[in-house]
Parts: sequence; C-alpha cells; structure tokens
Amino acid sequence: MDQFDAAFLIIRLWLGVVITLHGVNHARNLEGTAKWFASKGFKKAELNARMSGFAEVAIGLGLALGLLTQFAIAGLVATMFVAFWSIHRFAGFFVFHRPDEGYEYVATIVAAGLALSIGGPGAASLDDALGWAGSLDGWVGAAIFLGGLAAGYLQTLVLWQRPSPDKENLDE
Repeated sequence: MDQFDAAFLIIRLWLGVVITLHGVNHARNLEGTAKWFASKGFKKAELNARMSGFAEVAIGLGLALGLLTQFAIAGLVATMFVAFWSIHRFAGFFVFHRPDEGYEYVATIVAAGLALSIGGPGAASLDDALGWAGSLDGWVGAAIFLGGLAAGYLQTLVLWQRPSPDKENLDE
C-alpha cells in the first residue's frame, strides 16, 4: 500500500464512520427523526426517517469496506445535497450559525467524496480485491458522483418543500 492508498483508506474510513453514526442516530429514534423531518418541510416524514437511517448506515458501511465505493459516495452526495438544500443553505456557510448549522460541514463531505470518487477507493478496499476499483474511478467516478447530485436534487424536489416559518423552529 502506498501513500495514496493510505490517504484514501483514511478518508474512506472516516467518512464511513461519520455517515454510519449519523444513520444510527436517525434510526434509533425513528419517531423523533420523523417529527424533525416534518418540521423541516419533508413530506412523508416517516418514510424519510426510515430511508435516512437505512441509507446512511448502508452508505457508511460501503465506504468503510471500500465496497462499490463510488456508488456509496453517490448516496453520500445525494444525502448531503438534500441536507444542504433543505436545511443548511439558509444558515450561511459556518456551522455555528443557529438554529440550523451552515453548510461548511456538508460541503466538506461532498468535496472529500468527489476526490475519493475520482481517485478511487485505494488498494485497501473490497473494490480493489474484487478487481472493480480501476473500472469505477476517474471520469466514471466523477459521472457516478454527478448521478448522486442528481438523485439528491430529485429527492429534494419530490419529498421536500420549505416549511412555513412557524414550523421551522420545532425541535426533535
């Protein structure tokens, strides 16, 4: 394993841990997560809560294992797009803006995902062990990444509308 493989492994593992724990947090209290989603303008809040918990855990495990890495990144990017568009863009750039945090966190995750999608999962991945890694990186990885952005856009278009100001300030 060379220095790039080590760097990709670190990024993959960290992103995998972050998004897995985020999904576990959503899944452990689906009722509370659904109420929060509803307060933020998500239609079918219960469905969104279930999808969020399941998808984030699956995405995180895929990243950590380096299994279908670019597709896991597409899911991650879709998730971050939805978070950006529905919550974080209204607060500005910095995460310390309240009541919702700004978008520096989601933008950083997306940038790391793009770099990993183009660069590939590295040698310490199941993709590499299965011989898939070289087929999914580079421009193919960039295209899969863009597919994730498109999926996030469509999810937002279908399942979200900006809530009225009196609903926006409801907590979990």
